[in-house]
Amino acid sequence: MSRALIDLSHTIENGMITYKGLPAPLICDYLSREDSRKHYSAGTEFNIGKIEMVANTGTYVDSPFHRFADGMDLSELPLESLADLEGVVVRVQDLGRSINAKAFNGINLKGKAIQVNTDWSRHWGKDQYFEGHTFLTKDAAEFLVEAGVAFVGIDTYNIDDTTDGTRPVHTTLLGNQIPICEHMRGLGLLPDIGFRFHAAPVKVKAFGTFPVRAYAVLDK
Repeated sequence: MSRALIDLSHTIENGMITYKGLPAPLICDYLSREDSRKHYSAGTEFNIGKIEMVANTGTYVDSPFHRFADGMDLSELPLESLADLEGVVVRVQDLGRSINAKAFNGINLKGKAIQVNTDWSRHWGKDQYFEGHTFLTKDAAEFLVEAGVAFVGIDTYNIDDTTDGTRPVHTTLLGNQIPICEHMRGLGLLPDIGFRFHAAPVKVKAFGTFPVRAYAVLDK
């Protein structure tokens, strides 16, 4: 049986904006190939890159520490909550901006990495991406917790309504140790079920969020 790997992450590039109001990443050389030649034998060169960025850049995972001072940080998230999870895609493109609990009725969610396919990622790199995005409601988050989901991803600007300062979806999911992945892409390429999901960030202490190379593994 062959396998297919589906990339679910946006590319991080110098100067790109992920979240309006947050600075873009600065990507440059710490040691250029030209400068490295001074340190090695003829014909041998290396590049050491440098990146300066906020944690919320590109496609990223939130740990409970992002929302709660005493929550698990990235280094404390168990790998079982981030990798080799059974995945389920929930299609919500025709349900309007606010996605409530009804969107998840009748779906086997327990222990699954739920991927909410809004198709908002089609606006990535455009001004429209930052305005009027699709989001989950508080009752949807409560439903997902009660259903026993392991992970929730979404291909939109924010899993919450950004006009609601209480951020009920972040609060509910992260408060129940359920990692969140935002700014995903490619969910339309996945089947509704029948894939394994992976989105492990680097293991950083006292950090709540970091970019990931999220991907799905499909058996063909």
